[in-house]
Amino acid sequence: MRSKAVSESTLNERLSGILVHPTSFPSPYGIGDLGKGARDFVDFLEKAGQRLWQVLPLGPTGFGNSPYQSYSSFAGQPLIISPDELIEDGLLTKEDVKDIPKWENPLRVDFDAVAEYKNKLFLTAFDNFNKNASTELKKKYNAFVKKHEWVKDYSLFMACKLYHEGRAWQEWDKEIAHPTDQAKEKWTKKLKKDVDYYRFIQFIFFKQWYALKEYANDKNIEIIGDIPIFVSSDSCDVWAYPKLFQLDSKGFPTSVAGVPPDYFSATGQLWGNPLYDWNEHKKTGYAWWIERVKTQLTVTDYLRIDHFRGFESYWSVKATEETAINGKWVKGPGADLFSAIEKALGDDLPIIAEDLGIITPEVEALRDQFNFPGMKVLQFAFDSINENSFLPHYYPYNCICYSGTHDNDTTKGWYKTANELSKDKVRRYMGCDGNNVSWDFLATAWKSVARMAIVPLQDVMRMDTDARMNLPGTTEGNWIWRYSNEQLKEDDAKNLRLTTELYGRI
Repeated sequence: MRSKAVSESTLNERLSGILVHPTSFPSPYGIGDLGKGARDFVDFLEKAGQRLWQVLPLGPTGFGNSPYQSYSSFAGQPLIISPDELIEDGLLTKEDVKDIPKWENPLRVDFDAVAEYKNKLFLTAFDNFNKNASTELKKKYNAFVKKHEWVKDYSLFMACKLYHEGRAWQEWDKEIAHPTDQAKEKWTKKLKKDVDYYRFIQFIFFKQWYALKEYANDKNIEIIGDIPIFVSSDSCDVWAYPKLFQLDSKGFPTSVAGVPPDYFSATGQLWGNPLYDWNEHKKTGYAWWIERVKTQLTVTDYLRIDHFRGFESYWSVKATEETAINGKWVKGPGADLFSAIEKALGDDLPIIAEDLGIITPEVEALRDQFNFPGMKVLQFAFDSINENSFLPHYYPYNCICYSGTHDNDTTKGWYKTANELSKDKVRRYMGCDGNNVSWDFLATAWKSVARMAIVPLQDVMRMDTDARMNLPGTTEGNWIWRYSNEQLKEDDAKNLRLTTELYGRI
């Protein structure tokens, strides 16, 4: 669970921090990773007086590279494994990594090119592990595989996906697409080398991640994780536990997740994730969800659950629909689920409820019943000049104030395209001229009564729309933003610390 030395001291304090995903860190390898760039960022947080670092979901991504569409709710993203750390472990040499590609744009992630390059490195590291790894390292590997049951299903799933040339599991050989325990055992032996490879990769990911987490916690910095409420159809979760989802006899979703028309899209958002069979979950005592939350709370100190409102009621759309317009609200598990999680894991769960979108009194009641803080986004406060609950003078203490999230434009980009009435209200409300609007929003978040205040790193760096992380409803150009070492400035750390001291968040 959470680092006790850190979490007990922060229970009722005013905290602040920065949102940035590891893929955005500086690194010569085409994508941010868990090596030096990550530690440099943690050092920046410490200098800036910050106590929180928020990340996006850390799982392995599939089509579209979205961290919200992962192959597993439990596994880690191989692409952010640090080659330098593998050198430190003696699993790679400097010679192995010397031919680094010349990336087309070092400030953007080319996921396909990075995967091609890094997979070759990982195969070399795996070969060296089998041949030359120390007894201690192999002992740690065996203990990891033994401890984490999910690793067995995940490694088999990925090995089978490789065997079937990347096709979705519903299109695999029938024996393994809908396997018995005997079939899993048979295919694990059949694909042993690849199964062992994927186990090794997860061992290395978590070895590096836990070392980084310890580094952050030792500096009194806690990590806020993120899990999507739904999982990808082409995932180990759905393949291994089909009864927990609304599927047809071939394993395809009968109804899928999304949201009705909203702020981001006039036709709603059709996510396409299979919906849960909540009756089946209830029969198991919500065992899968309990294990999911338990596991993620060893990976991070807090856990933001995306689309929290879906636990009260979720938008159900027939799988044959082309947009999310023709859906309907269906009741979710509500308090029954979280009562079961609390019973298993203890009261006062360090969970943050992403409660944006169409929020009803029933959703608010569910959030408040378990004392989960909700989210307030300052950009939403000024989208119109009308009074609304996103304006700081309406905040309760138990909430998290953001300038924007990964789904928003940067604050500078948002302000440039806002209408004149909204800009005028920003200037009057914040007592500013709008020339440094990113930091005006930051200061407004910091001075609010919210228990936590968080801004994306792009706003600390005063960056424009080209640094946006994601545009909901689109599939191109998302999740690729990166920054350089030069953009993480000492002056920003100094000024952020002064602001944090001024508003009592040190």
